[in-house]
Amino acid sequence: MKDSINNPIIISCPVIGAELTKETYPYLPLTAEELANAAAEAVAAGASIIHLHVRDENGRPTQKVDVFEKVSKLIRERCECILQYSTGGAVGTPVDARCAPLALKPEMGTLSMGTMNFASDVFENSQATITQISQALQMNNVMPELEIFDYGMLEAVDRYVKKNIIPKKFHIDFVLGVPGGMSGEIRNLVMLVDRLAAEQTWAVAGVGRFQLPLSTCAIAMGGHVRVGIEDNIYYRKGEMATSNAELIKRIVRIAQEFDRKPATIAETRALLSLS
Repeated sequence: MKDSINNPIIISCPVIGAELTKETYPYLPLTAEELANAAAEAVAAGASIIHLHVRDENGRPTQKVDVFEKVSKLIRERCECILQYSTGGAVGTPVDARCAPLALKPEMGTLSMGTMNFASDVFENSQATITQISQALQMNNVMPELEIFDYGMLEAVDRYVKKNIIPKKFHIDFVLGVPGGMSGEIRNLVMLVDRLAAEQTWAVAGVGRFQLPLSTCAIAMGGHVRVGIEDNIYYRKGEMATSNAELIKRIVRIAQEFDRKPATIAETRALLSLS
């Protein structure tokens, strides 16, 4: 476990995700303009990385390159941030489509490290899929963020590095609390982080009720956080958050109590060794 609480904290914001609907969450940003505005609000609140999914004209998840391009352009017009494209897409998206937006060369992109039950669906990430996405990330000079949903996926990382399937330089995001993956109990985060090399950068994304306690623990442990409505739509039990920014502002307040300020864009690039 890293013994450092005085370093800046990188806050990543997943502004929409692929599963939410307006029926479930009435404040959901859907259009390119709404996504860009939500991203700008998140950055103003303290985020430096925008984890990006997009929607088509009917509000459905899409990996279309032109939609990613339009949303990315609008975000860059409104704020400076590090764009991180999701290569997960929606469950069932073909791997070619999952890779396609990487041709736009965002600074970061996700790489899920194994197949898992995702609630009632199966999120497929075979070795062939991981290899193809990793190759697309490297070809476009995109920094991978490895998404780890359970301990076995973390154990697999060393194996994939030794086989040269994934690059040696990456950021890790522990996504905990998804039905089918590891729960968001604090002891699970401690166990996972204890497995990392001291120099490895990491963040945690707590799903649902786990977002606040896991984020607080990551702050105390010297790690980083992913906070936003893709992972959790509630500010507290029974009360929906009205925006990503509302959730981020709370995390910033908590981090300040640990003498950790939100990392600037430049600090985030330096901490993650982004070229």
